[in-house]
Amino acid sequence: MTDPTTDYSTVKAWPFEEAAKVAARLKRTGKKEALFETGYGPSGLPHIGTFGEVARTSWVRRAFEAANPGIETHLLAFSDDMDGLRKVPDNVPNREMLAQHLGKPLTAVPDPFGTHESFGAHNNARLRAFLDGFGFRYEFASATDYYRSGKFDAVLLRVLERYDAIMEVMLPTLGEERQATYSPILPVCPRTGRVMLVPIEERKPDAGTVIWRDPDTGTLVETPVTGGHCKLQWKADWAMRWVALGVDYEMNGKDLIPTRVLSARIAQILGGAAPDGFTYELFLDEKAQKISKSKGNGLSVEEWLTYGPPESLAQFMYVAPQRAKRLFFDVIPKATDEYLSNLDRLRANPDPANPAWHIHGGAVPNDAGSPVSFSMLLNLAVVANAESPDILWRYLRRYAPDASPANSPLLASLLDRAVAYYRDFVKPAKNYREATEAERAALADLAQSLAAAPEGADAAALQDICYETGKRHYPKEKLRDFFGMLYQVLLGQPEGPRFGGFAALYGVPETVRLIEQAIARSADAA
Repeated sequence: MTDPTTDYSTVKAWPFEEAAKVAARLKRTGKKEALFETGYGPSGLPHIGTFGEVARTSWVRRAFEAANPGIETHLLAFSDDMDGLRKVPDNVPNREMLAQHLGKPLTAVPDPFGTHESFGAHNNARLRAFLDGFGFRYEFASATDYYRSGKFDAVLLRVLERYDAIMEVMLPTLGEERQATYSPILPVCPRTGRVMLVPIEERKPDAGTVIWRDPDTGTLVETPVTGGHCKLQWKADWAMRWVALGVDYEMNGKDLIPTRVLSARIAQILGGAAPDGFTYELFLDEKAQKISKSKGNGLSVEEWLTYGPPESLAQFMYVAPQRAKRLFFDVIPKATDEYLSNLDRLRANPDPANPAWHIHGGAVPNDAGSPVSFSMLLNLAVVANAESPDILWRYLRRYAPDASPANSPLLASLLDRAVAYYRDFVKPAKNYREATEAERAALADLAQSLAAAPEGADAAALQDICYETGKRHYPKEKLRDFFGMLYQVLLGQPEGPRFGGFAALYGVPETVRLIEQAIARSADAA
């Protein structure tokens, strides 16, 4: 929901800065509506990069709509499903059957899963279910449908007419061997149904056809470039699509910078222009190495959503899209807490510069949120040895007595994921150290001070007790070491939450027992 009194043109947030580019473009071209596009190669399944590109484009679109009310917008999720099947994927059934259809458009390859009319249709359905699951607003487009329906015919004929100019752009970028066979136009063989990577021997712009030699039979074949009888090579195809559809905005990954440059030049040759957009950085793994499908060092959407809510993934995608970021399991709690913090800020002030404003489409969600951070829930799971969310609910109701899975769905999802994250990552990595004699004295003092706290003392009061205890045993400049000791001895980790808040959530008597158990364990070890 947008506020008519807000001047969105002054908002300091990257989606609004990108939206301003689109507004300036429409003013320059005279168009009355804005077309945003994202592309998808349906030879594989949707992945975390797919989510990132569609989410980021959607945020730019939403910002444009807020700043330019009354101008119609569209987001086209375009599937390149007319591409030829280059190799048999490793993760599908009936691989021997697929091997017989190499080179055919994905929409002409039988579905190895047996659920759709083609492999392309199967993967397109997975894409749409994926996008629908996140609530994206989009219009689906199939390259096969667009080629066959004639939507691209006018620009395809222009490609034929300006073939030599396109070749002048492309040939210098190719090796000598590839130069000898390259053509931006790929005919579909009427005999085999395969997309042919063959040189064009003759072009007939007046007839709208190309002539090529069938490598198997040696015969010359004349094929129309229109009606789905041909498709274009990737760089020319991208340019043709921009021009034919009038795309105003499309972003791309850093790996496609050279491709975009060449496609922009081809778009100019075809009488159009590349859309506006920006280049987003690619993700790195835990060791700061580029994520690669072949290496399997990435993190899938399904894996993220096992340990963090969808909004946390959106938060991760929103922040600094033009900076390389590590994408591995350890970033999930931080992204989740950043989202929760932004959500609290959004409730107090629906500021369009807040990432949560974009994540929730400009609206403030009705969900009550979480009374504590995700990191705090993880620490609670540690000390409670939580194998199920029910254990955590008992503690949470001290903060939110009326909370339940029914009226607090976000909190419920956080508890489910906290248990999963604790079970799979935190519990196996626990490394409790024993307290020294001096540290045991400080712990005993803390236990005694907490036990003497007034009944119902809140997190701030309990934190003050922790500070005062620490100052009695550590110099002021070393006070941080006191809290580090608490985390290492009591929680088995190098850092943790504000200890007063943790004690309030876990319960003062329970915290005192936790400290006493650690003292006894350390004394026995000594």
